[in-house]
Formats: sequence, C-alpha cells, structure tokens
Amino acid sequence: MVLFWLSSIALAANPARAQPPNLVFILVDDLRWDELGCMGHPFALTPHVDRLAREGSRFTNAFATTPLCSPSRASYLTGQYPHHHGITDNTARDAQSHRLVTFPALLQKAGYRTGFIGKWHMGNDDSPRPGFDEWIALSGQGTSYDPQLNRNGKISPSKGYTTDLLIEDSLKFLKREDPRPFLLYLSHKGLHPELIQHADGSLSDPSAARFIPAKRHESLYKQAKVPRRPNVQDTLEGKPALQRPIAGLPPLSAHTGTSDESVRDRQRMLASIDEGVGAIHAALEASKRLDSTLIVFTSDHGYFYGEHGLSTERRLAYEETIRVPLIMRYPPLFRAGSTISPIVISLDLGPTLLELGQAPIPSNLDGRSILPLLREETRKLHDSFLIEHSSDQVFPRVANMGYIAIRTDRWKYIQYRDLKGMDELYDLSADPYELKNLIHDPTHTETLSTLQAELRRQAR
Repeated sequence: MVLFWLSSIALAANPARAQPPNLVFILVDDLRWDELGCMGHPFALTPHVDRLAREGSRFTNAFATTPLCSPSRASYLTGQYPHHHGITDNTARDAQSHRLVTFPALLQKAGYRTGFIGKWHMGNDDSPRPGFDEWIALSGQGTSYDPQLNRNGKISPSKGYTTDLLIEDSLKFLKREDPRPFLLYLSHKGLHPELIQHADGSLSDPSAARFIPAKRHESLYKQAKVPRRPNVQDTLEGKPALQRPIAGLPPLSAHTGTSDESVRDRQRMLASIDEGVGAIHAALEASKRLDSTLIVFTSDHGYFYGEHGLSTERRLAYEETIRVPLIMRYPPLFRAGSTISPIVISLDLGPTLLELGQAPIPSNLDGRSILPLLREETRKLHDSFLIEHSSDQVFPRVANMGYIAIRTDRWKYIQYRDLKGMDELYDLSADPYELKNLIHDPTHTETLSTLQAELRRQAR
C-alpha cells in the first residue's frame, strides 16, 4: 500500500515519468448532471456508473460550454470554444470536421492506438476522420434500432439496439491484442430523441421526437415519481426573451415542459448505457488493465425537464443544460469516492488526456489540463468561462436567440446577440434556480460592467 501511494504521488507530480495510461472516453448525449444515482437521483438505476464514482472521483461543477450537440462535441475533441474551432451549429460541416486538430489525433501521433465508435455529428460525409485507427460511426444522428454504421469508410446495415451495438464494437476494440496504449472514444446516441417518420416518408417536428429505450427496459420505472426542480414553476417575470409570443406555440408554463413519461424513457435509455459501462469495466478487469486505464464518463450537455417551462429547447444557457456529469476513475490519480468541486469545463478534457498521454499540448487551446488541480498547484482552473450559441431555426421557440454568456462561481450574465434589451443577470449563490433577473438592478451595475468586460475578453 505504501509503494502504491508513493507511485501515485510520483505520477501526479510528473505523469511523463510513468507509462501512459490507456484511455476510455464515454460521451453520453443530452445527459443532465443530476440523472445518475451517484448524483442523488431518487430512482435512477445506474450501478455501473455509480461504481466508477465510488472507485474514482465525481466533479460536482462540470460544464459544457455550448448546450448543442455538434459544437459541444467538437469542443471536447479540440479543447477550443466553437468560435475558434469553427463547428458552431448542427449543420453538416463536412470539410471543417476533417480539419479539426483533435486530442485523439495527437495521441495517435504519440503512439496510441485510437478508436472512434458512435455518433460523430460534425459533418455527415462517409470518410473516416483523421486521427483514428478504427472508425465506426453512425450516419448523422443515427437511429435507436437497426442503424447504418460506417465501418472505416464502408456503410453497412446492422440489426439491434444501437447502444448495444456500439458497446459490442467497443468490447472488440478493447480485446484486440496490441502492445500500444489505447484510446477508445465511445460517443453514444442515447439519450437523444428520435424523429418520427410518417407514412409519406416525412419526419415529424423535432419537438415531437421520442426517446426509445431497449425493449428489455420498456417496463422500468413505471410508477416512479419524476423529480422536478422549483424553477418548473417560474413565472418568467424578468425574462422577456422567454415571454415572446411564438406563432403556433402556447406560452411557456409549467405545462410546456418535458412529460413524465419522456423523462422515464430517458432513464430507460440510460439503463442500456449503464450496462455498457459495466461491460467495459468487466473487460478491462478480465485483461488486468482496469487500474492502468483512465475511464472518463461525461455528457455533451444537459436537457430541460420543464425548468422555465422549457423542454426540447436545450440550446439556452441555464444551468440545466450547461451542467454535465463528469466522473473519472484511475487509481494513480483519483482517490476512491472523492469529489472535486472547482469549475471544470468540457474544453479541459483534451489537454488533460494529452498531458497524461505524454503528447504535446497545442498552445492555442482554450481549455486547461486538470492535473495541476489534482497536484494542488492551484485551487481553481477558471475564474470564469464562456457559454456560446449561434442562432438556428430548428426550434421556433429559440430561433434567432444566439447569445454569448459568462459564468463565474457566483454570477451568470447572458447577452443575446439577436434580441435587444433582453439580457439576463443572475446571482447563482442567492438564486441557484435563476428565477430573478437582476439586469436592471442598480445595486449590481459594477458587477454587470465587470462581467461584460470579461465576456468581451473571452469571446475574442
């Protein structure tokens, strides 16, 4: 035990002195930070993710910097904000997605065997992206059952539940004999909803998409009472951006949020993902590589369950969509059952894995390695971070609502680019549910000015 403790300290002090770890990066789609048993959810059955937390560390203030699939995924991969890496929305940016300088590509150059499995969603062309020895990708958003899979450039149909198929391919990757350290980047389709296809071949409105669990989980949680946060009852006073009348849609209220059954279906989808975490854990254990592998479990962004009357409009900068779960297991660095409370953002994961993998870290990254935090060289990585979203037309409720925002430990300031006079300011220490907009409160003029200056600096 003493030797193990001393080696752990040596690795934390200088990871380059040790053999680089294997890396498993698991990215879930649309998973809120509070939807796991280990995060206090009242009925979620997530024993395998909970085990990761029990044997590793939970980050209690982890954030995605863009609450939208493609830009957030690109930010994880590049360590940059969208206004720097160029994937600013969900449109098919095929050429740009081939030019991204990703941490898997840099690890590959440093000697790692790299594999991508799952939802790419940053350009839809069929060419495998650079930086991966193995490329198994869903077409676009993918489907929940019988997906088309792009296997190293060749499209082939598959039969079965998509989450299960991605796990099967992940296990094959992990079991392959190879002397090199490996990086598995598993990017799930769940918990993303699926559009309904009508008889004429047309697709439903995105707001009518369904969450589709595996058949074996369809009966889970039938009687479970869905938890709701107090801001489900938000009157929207002081939020003119949300009070705007939208043709064909009812005003936002406690009745326009995500239904109880949709929330249960999301948890049912999560059950398959959790089983996959268990299978990966077991495979690493069987090959005696579990403790030499860093496992990262996180999400691209969250989802609304009716907070502020919102549901599918997850593009907004409120806490429910920017906060994400982040769990890491790697005994040489993370003390079992520990929590890490300083702010960590999605952009930090890339430089962290590059440092652990003994690969060069580009100088133009916006994120920072978390290792100095673990070595207690600093008490925080970020005094503030940027949240940004470019406007799109997918959901009428949030069309033409592009914004940039700044968040600190205490404050959040949202500046709408397309809506004049509708900005928002929240004191999160006094108002964690973002109910009282202080933008016109004269007692906070100096705070607002400071946040606006910091926003301008970060958005450069």
